[in-house]
Amino acid sequence: MLEKLASIEERYEELSHLLEQSADDYQRIAELAKERAEIELIVEKSRTYRSLLRQIEEARTLMGGEDADMRDLAEAELLEMEPQVGLLEKELKGLLVPKDPRDDRNVIVEIRAGTGGDEAALFAADLFRMYSRYAERKHWKVEIISQNEIGIGGFKEISFNVKGKGAYSRLKFESGVHRVQRVPVTEAAGRIHTSTITVAVLAEVEDVDIQIPEKDIQIEVYRSAGAGGQNVQKNSTAVRLIHIPTGMVVAVQDERSQLQNKLRAMGILRARLYDMEQQKRQQELDDSRRSQIGTGERSEKIRTYNFPQNRVTDHRINLSSFNLPAVLDGDIDEFIDELSIREESERLSVGDDAGDE
Repeated sequence: MLEKLASIEERYEELSHLLEQSADDYQRIAELAKERAEIELIVEKSRTYRSLLRQIEEARTLMGGEDADMRDLAEAELLEMEPQVGLLEKELKGLLVPKDPRDDRNVIVEIRAGTGGDEAALFAADLFRMYSRYAERKHWKVEIISQNEIGIGGFKEISFNVKGKGAYSRLKFESGVHRVQRVPVTEAAGRIHTSTITVAVLAEVEDVDIQIPEKDIQIEVYRSAGAGGQNVQKNSTAVRLIHIPTGMVVAVQDERSQLQNKLRAMGILRARLYDMEQQKRQQELDDSRRSQIGTGERSEKIRTYNFPQNRVTDHRINLSSFNLPAVLDGDIDEFIDELSIREESERLSVGDDAGDE
């Protein structure tokens, strides 16, 4: 670890020197400053860590001397410094393990009603509102991409962008099957129904992240069936993309022009294909160790919203909140924080194993 830290410190000094030499190249300055900022915390912790190691070595040398007072002083210093070194080592290991490069990206969220008919569609609308309120708390921007509404205010499916720094790092944990247990507004007998909704969270990707050959895409245009005024209704502005190799279909109709809808659809298609490739790579690397967190696994329910008990339970971490209205109003950091801690532990575990090999 010390060798790796030394190389990072060398790079930090090199970047500082390069910044001094790039006074007139603003783009170069921005690139260098960004790289230096990304390793600055590691360098600070590394310098503190190495300083502590030197002080501990000096104290141990004094422990072997003949002066009893100096031995007592050195022993007291060791008792204080050794725990600090352990904490710093843990911090540095966490900083050195590569994080998900997608964490700072904007996201595309897709919510689809599953089992439960109209009740599932109504709860899909509740989840959309929950994520919208959460985005407001984080000062992120929400933009609807496409929606398929039912007459009573629900969504068979709705896709939307969430734009803001760190959006993927927080919302990626929401991928999966969400279950709701409540008496539907459409149920006269008052029986509790169980419905499911699927949430997919995809990091936005750039053209450079994944290339899609034109021959692999079939493009269809049609008239929008949604809101948007006469312009949308009369003209074929809606776009449907079919990715021929996978059969994946993306339809977007909420923008006013065919070009805008096509650009949005391409963005969603790239994100889905990138997500598919990432999951495939993760499985190939180590299927036995793959965590449900952060992989976009959608085969198991991840959370239950129980209205009669005023309870929300995240089954991955066995954590429950008994303030369901607050959760549906966007107060979901309690779950996301715990899931982040678990992901960090997974990363550290993988990092320790790699270091032992």
